[in-house]
Amino acid sequence: MTNLLKKHAKSFYWASFFLSKSTFDKCSSLYNFCRTLDDLADDDKKLEIKKENFLNFKKDFISKNLNNSIIKEMWSIIDSEKISTQVVIDLFDGVQTDLEDKVQFKSKKELLVYSYRVAGTVGLMMSKILKVNNKEALKGAIDLGIAMQLTNVARDVCEDKARNRQYINHDFSSIKETINESQIFYNKSFHSISSIPLRSRFSVIVARRVYRKIGDCILKQKKIENYNNAGKIYVPVYEKIIQTFLSFFDFIKLLFVKELNYDNHSSHNILQNEVNINERI
Repeated sequence: MTNLLKKHAKSFYWASFFLSKSTFDKCSSLYNFCRTLDDLADDDKKLEIKKENFLNFKKDFISKNLNNSIIKEMWSIIDSEKISTQVVIDLFDGVQTDLEDKVQFKSKKELLVYSYRVAGTVGLMMSKILKVNNKEALKGAIDLGIAMQLTNVARDVCEDKARNRQYINHDFSSIKETINESQIFYNKSFHSISSIPLRSRFSVIVARRVYRKIGDCILKQKKIENYNNAGKIYVPVYEKIIQTFLSFFDFIKLLFVKELNYDNHSSHNILQNEVNINERI
């Protein structure tokens, strides 16, 4: 499990060093579940086989097939952290979106709803593991998940195109616009981190900073030709060290947050028209 996190989620693995072992183990189990779902949609099998495997896994989850260790660990987290099963179903719905011969989004609403389903849900579940109870803060956790997914979308345009998926147009203007959109969600998520217990707070601050930096690395490409030739864009280790150092200042700032009053932004309102966030948190 830890190796999966280390191999496939380098930014999160970097930040995970600041978590307690018990919290890290739960986060790893959550990641393992999410990674299993992703792999069902992304492997090289024929579409009909992928759909069948996906539906079987979903059926096993709903029926609580505890013979499957991944599902057993996930249900343990759901029960111990009081996570709404609707949030997990939303995650399934998001992954199912990719189980088509061709995926092509035509609106900002489609992109935001998809980003909530495949990543905002994970942000919400992660916050439950981190013992966040403040509902305003949980909305911010969803925003952080969406921000990170928008970063993924901006980074993976070439990779997604190879899989016949087009979440945004394959031009640098659309990529830049998606990164700018992610900044709104990153900014809105910041104060919500103050509701995370001190022991785990720094890890989320670091993860937010490092992942946000991916967007800056993408923008440095400046044009689509450079972007196409860059391959998968990661934050270099020296930059991760810098962002980790800067996270100490964020940590201090958050100590002075006295009250959370979540102010919905226009993009969040678009999402609210499709998903009842209050029902999920």
